[in-house]
Amino acid sequence: WTRTPVSGCHGCSIPPLRETLVTEHRSAWMDDELEMFRDAARRFVENEIVPNDPRWREQHHVDRDLWTKAGEVGLLCTDIPDQYGGVGGDARHEAVVVEEMGRRGITSFGHMVHSILAHYVLNYGSEAQKLDWLPRMASGELVGAIAMTEPGAGSDLQAVKCRAVREGDHYVLNGAKTFISNGLHAGLVGVVAKTDPAKGSKGISIIMVETKDLPGYRVGRVLDKIGQNGWDTAEMFFDDCRVTASCLLGPAEGQGFVQLMRDLPYERALLALGGVAGMEYALQLTVDYTRTRKAFGQALLEMQNTRFKLAEVKTQVHIARVFIDDCIAKLRDGTLDTVTASMAKLWITDTQCRVMDECLQLFGGYGYMKEYPISQLYADSRVQRIYGGANEIMKEIVARSL
Repeated sequence: WTRTPVSGCHGCSIPPLRETLVTEHRSAWMDDELEMFRDAARRFVENEIVPNDPRWREQHHVDRDLWTKAGEVGLLCTDIPDQYGGVGGDARHEAVVVEEMGRRGITSFGHMVHSILAHYVLNYGSEAQKLDWLPRMASGELVGAIAMTEPGAGSDLQAVKCRAVREGDHYVLNGAKTFISNGLHAGLVGVVAKTDPAKGSKGISIIMVETKDLPGYRVGRVLDKIGQNGWDTAEMFFDDCRVTASCLLGPAEGQGFVQLMRDLPYERALLALGGVAGMEYALQLTVDYTRTRKAFGQALLEMQNTRFKLAEVKTQVHIARVFIDDCIAKLRDGTLDTVTASMAKLWITDTQCRVMDECLQLFGGYGYMKEYPISQLYADSRVQRIYGGANEIMKEIVARSL
């Protein structure tokens, strides 16, 4: 893959990539139309995101107008049919956007969660819901979020306490959510709630909540994380929030758990792809640094330990790339199963954390400085093993297939 270097990052700490990458690779699922789409996504990332990312990391959220700008150029809901306002592409288009963000170390823009929520609407929503919400998500008018995690319930969704009680033609929501990505700007939230606590997982439903001017809805703190500082991760509170019964996702109550499980391969494949793109970027940064940094009279890259370490890293990154390319091809064809997606998420994100650690080590003390992108990549990577289902859960899913 080749890129045109960007000159002058307007004071940003993200350096331009050199024209030829260490991990030149064209995925088998790419074609000429997708290359054109990649060029558009790349220009948007370089012009609209890279120069602003340091500021967004400081303020812990992107500017709200980034969403509408992304919608205007067709980078939101890329695999949603055009009849619902989307780009009309497939999973490969979403993969391109994920890669272009990952290969510049961008974690501030929560487009992936936005796309995941759009898929819930597309796959389980009524025609009226699709026509109402999806065009506004594609334009950036509505920012999507998924409210699953609670202070006392993470990977164990059956433990959620948020209640949605039917009262006539409305649901009344009460509960607290935490670690909600896109929480600050969210205009449409898929709230995972108990509609019948006595039924366990069969009593869980997804209630779609438009947040604007909604009485009883409140965003709490934007949480201060060790990484991914530019992505707004917030608390949410629902105190007697009333939404119409038509906001139930699906034809009947109690289908939320199944809906979530069915769409997890999509989410986990994209998370793993972001991990691969991030590793490829880290490898490039480290090769560039060790080529110019001298110690004991020679470049670090000329030392055997450095060369062997980077040889190991490049090998792991290539294996991860081949694995995820197979997953993206299957995702496009509708054949990606839960076990394979779980294996990808497990192995790639574990490998990602090891790779970032090896690369940071080769930067020495500079790697520990926030002004160097490798330090951000290192901190941003850690949560990959936690969200989207903790990797311990991934192991259990894979083990059950034995």
